[in-house]
Amino acid sequence: MLRTLLSGNPVAIMSSLLAYAVIIFTALPIHEFMHGWIAKKLGDPTATNLGRLTLNPIAHFDPIGTTALVLFGFGWAKPVPVNPFYFKNRKNGMALTALGGPLANFLLATVSLLILKCIVYFAPNLIFFSLLGTVMQLIAQVNISLAAFNLIPLPPLDGSKIIGFFLPQNIYARFEMFFARYQQIIFYAMVFLLFVLPNIGGPFSVFSNIINIPFNAFWNGLYWLADHLTGFVDLIAQVIA
Repeated sequence: MLRTLLSGNPVAIMSSLLAYAVIIFTALPIHEFMHGWIAKKLGDPTATNLGRLTLNPIAHFDPIGTTALVLFGFGWAKPVPVNPFYFKNRKNGMALTALGGPLANFLLATVSLLILKCIVYFAPNLIFFSLLGTVMQLIAQVNISLAAFNLIPLPPLDGSKIIGFFLPQNIYARFEMFFARYQQIIFYAMVFLLFVLPNIGGPFSVFSNIINIPFNAFWNGLYWLADHLTGFVDLIAQVIA
């Protein structure tokens, strides 16, 4: 986004501003809403009681996370509070609740990619649809980035809770205790690796691969899946052509 603003290309700037406005008002609140909605379905009324089971973006706004989203393409909202003691199975309940956010972003990305393909194949030369296609492309890419970023198994990201589903109960208890104790330190270290070291350059930027390797793997896998789920549009276009 920052590079686009510095480019001076009015169409690119307009497309980026529109795309990020849509993302901020949809991707982040829907991500958090899904956490609260699944938690409620599993018996936890915490989000509802605190007024967080809503699509109102103001209720989920986090200034640092939103700024990171605009500048770097991935960020976070204010987390929806969840009380795992309401769940019949705390480990599985937390994993399912955590999965809801990345799943919501993946579905938004898939719908955006579907619209993009329809534009590219069936209305490529119309100016309005060309602009809309650029917006859809950005929305798809950023939503996949949000999903991939949150799947990294480090606290407080959703992946740290999802991975608990695959752990034996005794190991999960230690895992949960460790992350609860050091969650804030790990989070600040992750932000430092993602946003500070890559801009320093030199040998320091190598350490950012600790986060970038799993992030890129998740991103590529999710994009591949979204591309295949919308592949029927490619087939229709080939038949018509």
